[in-house]
Amino acid sequence: MLIFAHLITHEDYMGRCLQLAKLGAGHVAPNPMVGAVLVYQDVIIGEGYHQQYGAAHAEVNCFNSVVPGMQNFISKSTLYVSLEPCSHFGKTPPCADLVIQKGVAKVVIACRDPFEKVNGLGIEKLKAAGIEVIEGVLEKEAEELNKRFVTFYQKKRPYIFLKWAQTQDRFIARAGYERLAISNTYSNTFTHKMRAEEAAILVGTNTALHDNPALTTRNWVGKHPLRIVIDKHLKLPGTLNLFSDNHPTVVVNYLKEQQEGQIYFLKIADKEDLLAQLMKYLYEHKIQSLIVEGGSILLSAFIAQNLWDEAVVITNKKLNIQQGLNAPELPMKKLITAMALSSDTIQRFRNR
Repeated sequence: MLIFAHLITHEDYMGRCLQLAKLGAGHVAPNPMVGAVLVYQDVIIGEGYHQQYGAAHAEVNCFNSVVPGMQNFISKSTLYVSLEPCSHFGKTPPCADLVIQKGVAKVVIACRDPFEKVNGLGIEKLKAAGIEVIEGVLEKEAEELNKRFVTFYQKKRPYIFLKWAQTQDRFIARAGYERLAISNTYSNTFTHKMRAEEAAILVGTNTALHDNPALTTRNWVGKHPLRIVIDKHLKLPGTLNLFSDNHPTVVVNYLKEQQEGQIYFLKIADKEDLLAQLMKYLYEHKIQSLIVEGGSILLSAFIAQNLWDEAVVITNKKLNIQQGLNAPELPMKKLITAMALSSDTIQRFRNR
């Protein structure tokens, strides 16, 4: 199907690529979301996006969408793609080779692929074949779309979200870890949606023991994140929700390395930095995003090491308890968004 559009700039067409790329959200991880548009004389003759992990990439779907009567125009067209075409054999053949095979005249790319087996090599291959390449069109927007993927390969760790709920006077629980319902039903649904969008979720010993969370997506349609709990000396009872259902849980500890049903005991060295060892494990297992959901000691440890990318803070504007466990302090933060859900305000901050 041809799309006759009054689009005249590279940014316009790349914006369409990013629109298409977003359609793959929740289906392509740990691969990035990618969109592609093929343009001949200001007419979009093909579109595609990466739809499913392990399936055809955006460029393949874009070329396949070109109707038979327009096939002859591919070699005279410009291909817009939101991420550098891959240059290696993975679950699919290299897209750079396909672009060359199709004889495309020009390729416009939003950002480079930070994966070490690509990272500029796809662009080099296109240029060596005589294809004109333009880079950096809506680069920031493209990197933001795939911030988890980019951070994972640039920093060798997941994209990290800190998340907590606090009272108006900035407490996250009553004294003595007495459980306190802070967020409302709407915010709880938001939290479950957030969990469904990320790869893993982490809590500390006190949160697991006193709150007994399930850390699943019960209130939202979507996959459960991999649950991780820190239990250095294996003192948590096996009756907790983290251990008593059929969903996988990783227990970070000093005592044993063992698989027991859906529970994996990850042994770490007590003389080395705990968070550094955990980041290494997550990187090796291709976990590209992590929610740290408390409590205050664990959250503060991430903040102290500047080991976070975004923070989601839910504040109940109608609840004051005057004393209790203090909420963490976020230094060098930038407010991205804020929204009100009845009694709660949800603020999202970025690490400057």
